[in-house]
Amino acid sequence: MDMNHHEAPVLDALAAYHERDELGFSPPGHKQARGASPAVRAVLGDAVFYGDVLATGGLDDRREKSNVLQRAENLMADAVHAEYTFFSTCGSSLSVKAAMLSVAAPHQKLLVGRDAHKSVIAGLILSGVEPIWLEPQWDGRRHLAHPPSPATVERAFAEHPDARGALVTSPTPYGTAADLRAIADICHRHARPLIVDEAWGAHLPFHPDLPSWAMDAGADVCVTSIHKMGSGLEQGSVFHLQGGLVDHDTLASRADLLGTTSPSVLLYAGIDGWRRQMVLDGRTLLSRALELTATVRRRIEEIEGMHVNGPDDFCGPGAATEFDPLPLIIDIQGLGTTGYRAADWLRRHHRVDMHLVDHRRISAQITHADDATTADRLLTALRELSDNAHTLRGAPEVHVPTPGELRPDQVCLPRDAYFAETEDIPAAKAVGRVAAEMMTPYPPGIPAVLPGERITEPLLRYLRSGVEAGMNVPDPADPTLETVRVCAEREGR
Repeated sequence: MDMNHHEAPVLDALAAYHERDELGFSPPGHKQARGASPAVRAVLGDAVFYGDVLATGGLDDRREKSNVLQRAENLMADAVHAEYTFFSTCGSSLSVKAAMLSVAAPHQKLLVGRDAHKSVIAGLILSGVEPIWLEPQWDGRRHLAHPPSPATVERAFAEHPDARGALVTSPTPYGTAADLRAIADICHRHARPLIVDEAWGAHLPFHPDLPSWAMDAGADVCVTSIHKMGSGLEQGSVFHLQGGLVDHDTLASRADLLGTTSPSVLLYAGIDGWRRQMVLDGRTLLSRALELTATVRRRIEEIEGMHVNGPDDFCGPGAATEFDPLPLIIDIQGLGTTGYRAADWLRRHHRVDMHLVDHRRISAQITHADDATTADRLLTALRELSDNAHTLRGAPEVHVPTPGELRPDQVCLPRDAYFAETEDIPAAKAVGRVAAEMMTPYPPGIPAVLPGERITEPLLRYLRSGVEAGMNVPDPADPTLETVRVCAEREGR
């Protein structure tokens, strides 16, 4: 069936709602901004409230006879070469959980890349699924992880033939992508589905010079954040389905189980409008973004003490297969300071907010929304950072583990440890104990320690030295890591 991508069913229905001058005696209680605080309206503007209507019994009738959301989802599926698409207003954190729970049930095994986002770990905790960890491809020199290799996935299936499927993250927040075609082929030879957490890849279907899109590569389910590299609002997410290895109705049921019964039409409208924008103009917009990025990369390389990582650094045997150039991963080791101090300096002195920061890097993601003006402001700030780097030296050292020290023993399921009887103990006494909480440097949000893992000295030293240097570890009960929450030890054990 031919699709008319000039349509935007949610936006069109929202316009019609206002044209009909509908009067709601239903939520939301602000009733088209009339009840909102004048101070709030002054900051947010009335358009936010005008777009905030009930999805059912407002945007559509109470029985959804106009199929507004379904038509918008069908257009999105057509745009990205999927068979089905589901909109989510709870972010990809929910979408990836729905995908996991559609593939594996409690106590069943799922192959999971250990570089997974904390939302995946939360899904393991909620579900009781047993993770079989897929080791990332570690770059020991640069201290970062690339997605697991196909060989790693093949070995895991050989050792765990009862695994229900696999979940990998691609691209990573560092812009590196897995060999999804090879991994999908391996999964399908075992008659198992591949889930791809492609939260950072919303733009990939719309330009040929970007890494392979998961649906084109043969993935069964793909989760994408529209707000990260697209034009959607925060929390706008979609997940796509194709093939027969994951049941459509099961996936829809899991999403319904986890999702809100009060979805935001604002978020639906952002997703719907972005799809139309990308289908009609995406290639042109992304071509401009790629050209701009190439120029910015060259100019950053001219700044003393900075290097922008590219495919020569990140791709090749034992590393990533493809590379997205739009995230500018800037190695600032040459400045003699940490990414934490550098990012804080940029915000304080230039009001420039970076994205991912770690002990030796800062990152700036370029999207189709950037232009010469925003690029020049970034470059000016980075040049002045270089000129003032001497004021940022002497930062506390972050003790980064070697690849061999990064993987502690998994003593029990994440769910069992998380819900166990716990105790908070001084960090000095935590080595050897079983963690009952996640410890996650954020961003990017990849846990260094999971519930159920035995805490090791190198990992604890890394996290505590990181916090001392400026790392944000928000999820432990004690974010300073002076104390650590562990599973209680019974007498006699």
